[in-house]
Amino acid sequence: MKCLQITAPGEFAIIDVPVPEPGEGQVLMRVEAVTTCVQWDLHCWHDEPMFLGHQFRYPYTPGRCGHEAVGTIEAVGPGVTGVQIGDRVSAWRDQSEHIQGAYAHFYVSPAENVIRVPEDLPAQALAPIEMAMCMATVFRMLRDMDAIEGRAFGVVGLGPAGLIALQMARAEGAAQVVGFDLLPDRREHALKLGADVCHDPTDLDESIPLRPAKPRLMTSVDCVGAKQSVEFAMDATEDVVALFGVQREDYTYAPRHGRLRLCGYKGHSRESAEYAVGLIEQGKLDLAPLVTHDLPLERYDEGIALLEERKAIKICYWPWGPPNS
Repeated sequence: MKCLQITAPGEFAIIDVPVPEPGEGQVLMRVEAVTTCVQWDLHCWHDEPMFLGHQFRYPYTPGRCGHEAVGTIEAVGPGVTGVQIGDRVSAWRDQSEHIQGAYAHFYVSPAENVIRVPEDLPAQALAPIEMAMCMATVFRMLRDMDAIEGRAFGVVGLGPAGLIALQMARAEGAAQVVGFDLLPDRREHALKLGADVCHDPTDLDESIPLRPAKPRLMTSVDCVGAKQSVEFAMDATEDVVALFGVQREDYTYAPRHGRLRLCGYKGHSRESAEYAVGLIEQGKLDLAPLVTHDLPLERYDEGIALLEERKAIKICYWPWGPPNS
């Protein structure tokens, strides 16, 4: 079968490997499409650690960094329950980076790591379920804290995670959803997906008062992780800031932040995947607009260049070739 492999930083090859066989409790997915996990793809392409203590080794595991996949169950191993051959599923939880990834014709996964998804939606609306699951974990936590409904809610960073966050904030009854991003096209994209207003955070005016003046926002989620963006969210928010972006820098919790609460990301859960799929089925979450370009695996480097230049939000790669190509 066809499989992509990053052979060295900035280099890749399409290789031929045997079709894997599902073992105990595993399923074999015929991969329909895979969306980029922008952080993993770019960091691996440039050999930059994802987090403290992490290191990429090349040639990288075949099929990696692909893990946001949608497809059809081709075969099941012994002991599998809950899914069967022919089911359309998405991978909601990634496996170890040392196990073959989904940039391939076929992909083996524990059955518990896939979830059935609607048959009638395009692949672009279903491949990013794993990212939606991650954000759903944050929103289930904020909901339990009574920190969404009826509130002015800020989303800092309007990349893939931010575009999911603003839709979830709307679904959970936020009174106002305010987006922040440096790029005009990202702000425009967010407005189309339900943000009430979007701002360039470097171009603040009196309509967005920061501390020590009373902030407009009660709750925010930071989807960037950089020191500047986290501290911006802390300054602009009265009560709760959820940290979703990968934390790589120190930042300062200052006296001006008063009783501001910071909360982190609790990790993956099946319940969060079910929450995300439920929102999709209800028409409250649309992941398809996150995908701005469709490419075959053979043009992987073109997609990476688009992400580097911030001309794309997510790339959808089609191992069997894009439809109607």
